[in-house]
Amino acid sequence: MSDKSCHGVWVFAEQRHGRVKSVVYELLAKGRELADALHTELSTVCFGHKIDDIDRLIARGANKVYLADSPELADNQEDLLTGQLVELVQQHRPEIVLAGATALGRAFIPRVAAAVKTGLSADCLDLDVDAEKQLLLQTKPTFGGNIMAVITCPEARPQMATVRPHVFSQREPEGQRKGEIIKVDFRRERFTARTKLIEFIEEVTETVKMEEAEVIVAGGRGLQKAENFEMLRELASVMGAAVGATRAVVDEGWIGYPHQIGQTGKTVCPRLYIAVGISGALQHLVGMQTSDCIVAINDDPHAPIFEVATYGIVGDLFQVVPLLTEKLKKR
Repeated sequence: MSDKSCHGVWVFAEQRHGRVKSVVYELLAKGRELADALHTELSTVCFGHKIDDIDRLIARGANKVYLADSPELADNQEDLLTGQLVELVQQHRPEIVLAGATALGRAFIPRVAAAVKTGLSADCLDLDVDAEKQLLLQTKPTFGGNIMAVITCPEARPQMATVRPHVFSQREPEGQRKGEIIKVDFRRERFTARTKLIEFIEEVTETVKMEEAEVIVAGGRGLQKAENFEMLRELASVMGAAVGATRAVVDEGWIGYPHQIGQTGKTVCPRLYIAVGISGALQHLVGMQTSDCIVAINDDPHAPIFEVATYGIVGDLFQVVPLLTEKLKKR
């Protein structure tokens, strides 16, 4: 799609069971910054059925909400989402389209990009704009996470990116903010669906979901073996925390992939992140460095983790962690 007459920043407002996902509000905060820098409008596109919090999209920064409400859109069937979003993009010609790098975003947003013949930067960790050139600057890890690359799409439009959850902070809602809700006429017969949803099974997780946890206790190779994760689980239990891990220990089979934090795992932003026996490779840091407070426990005073830590404890984790657990139990 040519860049002539394209304008506006769009955020795809992913929903599940009628509730808008938190990553949408994070993208709206960044989208508002980008739209202001480009002197243009910020819009959201939401597909689903009986969605509870449409007004919040406006309160969080959107000027317009394109809403397609139909029972057939309730379960996020990818073929239908792809067809409807492609149709809206071709009709309204936005300059930028953003979506969360969730399981759904990673699955169907690339199909939209291919259909409208534009590029897509997936799994971004930061966004900015060059207002003079009207370019979206999309930052993401590359070469195995060893460098951070800034990607641009100078020719085709819209400029599209998916962004990891938890890399941007949400903005406070403005209760009096005004915006426009535009009803989209969803007609099922216009779109071909080659798949059928048989059943939706909720992910089986531990007591505290890592993406929602305010406190995370994460372990790395310094734990030496799988059995020593019990020490972290005990600390996490006392603190009401979730347990995370580096890719290295997941690859070793010490703990399951749902706990992996980093470039090839989850991105988290808790109030407190306790890194135990983690050296601090870039691949791990990109998944947790925006945490409000980072406490690192490592016996190597030169470990890279200390460069991002708010507080550092240089010591034997097998002594420090049990002492910390005991102190907290007494409280």
